[in-house]
Amino acid sequence: MRSHGAAIIGGGIAGTSVAAELVAAGVERPVLLEAEPELARHTTGRSAASYIPGHGPPSTQALTAASEDRFEALADEAGHGFLRPRPVLRVATTAEEERVLREELLPLGPVTELGPDDAVRRWPALRPGAVRAAAVVEDARDADPIGLHQHYRQRFRALGGEIRTGARVVGLGRRGSGWRVTVDDGGTIDTDLVVVAAGAWTDRVLALAGAAPVGLTAYRRTIAIARIPPGAPVRPDDPFAVSAGDRWYAKPEGTHLLVSPSEETPQEPGDARPDELDVALALERVNAVTTLGLRSVVTTWAGQRTFAPDRALVVGDRPEHPGLHVFAGQGGSGIETAPAAAALAASVVLGVEMPADLRRHGVRAADYGVRRIL
Repeated sequence: MRSHGAAIIGGGIAGTSVAAELVAAGVERPVLLEAEPELARHTTGRSAASYIPGHGPPSTQALTAASEDRFEALADEAGHGFLRPRPVLRVATTAEEERVLREELLPLGPVTELGPDDAVRRWPALRPGAVRAAAVVEDARDADPIGLHQHYRQRFRALGGEIRTGARVVGLGRRGSGWRVTVDDGGTIDTDLVVVAAGAWTDRVLALAGAAPVGLTAYRRTIAIARIPPGAPVRPDDPFAVSAGDRWYAKPEGTHLLVSPSEETPQEPGDARPDELDVALALERVNAVTTLGLRSVVTTWAGQRTFAPDRALVVGDRPEHPGLHVFAGQGGSGIETAPAAAALAASVVLGVEMPADLRRHGVRAADYGVRRIL
């Protein structure tokens, strides 16, 4: 007899959202296991989240598009929204960035080209003469990652799900036709379904079951909250400004400015820490294209973004490990794709037809399957 209908390993947005979808679909007594003392400690809790149509590879774009209506449904359910308008301004200040903007970004559809003067009008902090080309995603929005995570957590618990924090998985093996999960306090969980949604730690958890790794790589991303000098031309409703070459980004954060050098530094799974040189680089790169003259920061942090080799989400199992599923590799799109990605993952785990709204937006399970990268 199974003690739980499913065990979901990982308490970030991936694990919590798919756990909520599974219990809503009728899975009895699912349990969510998180190694840390609290949920969402690493990536989810450190996100500078936005909802950006057209962001990422085509498979991610489909999930982002399919998430829009689901975000609205979640807002109705919660009584408050998780998205608020903030256009994304793509800025090209070099010849190479201009090429990227024209050849790779503008063909995406939801992106509208702007002239340099229009770009400066949209974000007056830009340095006159620095902009070669620009484009705007008008339908982009800020997202509330903590609020979204809390809503999924509350839904999961309200429907009978159990959450265990400080429960590091140290064993994962077959037991009859199902699985036995062992946690570091010596406790065990017997279940038919295991969903490994452990972000950068996913391959390590798979190794406990003798399963081949997906090949995930974790990359550090540094963020700083910079003080805005008095009189600087920054407004609360300014766009989220992003380098067309992904060399920096900046957006208002209260009375300050959130900035990043958009770096991708490979590192082992762990508690990411900001590097002082990367913080300085963020200020340097933003100052180079603006008149802001940023000099100091209020606070800094870093998070890990985890990608599969092809940078697409990974969902599914392997024939030799029935009932052991992976839901990982969200990279920098874990929040904006969460509603649709969780619904996709739940349908794959349960072996049922994908929701019709996902199919309408071009979501195809094969584009995210584990077997595509093996």
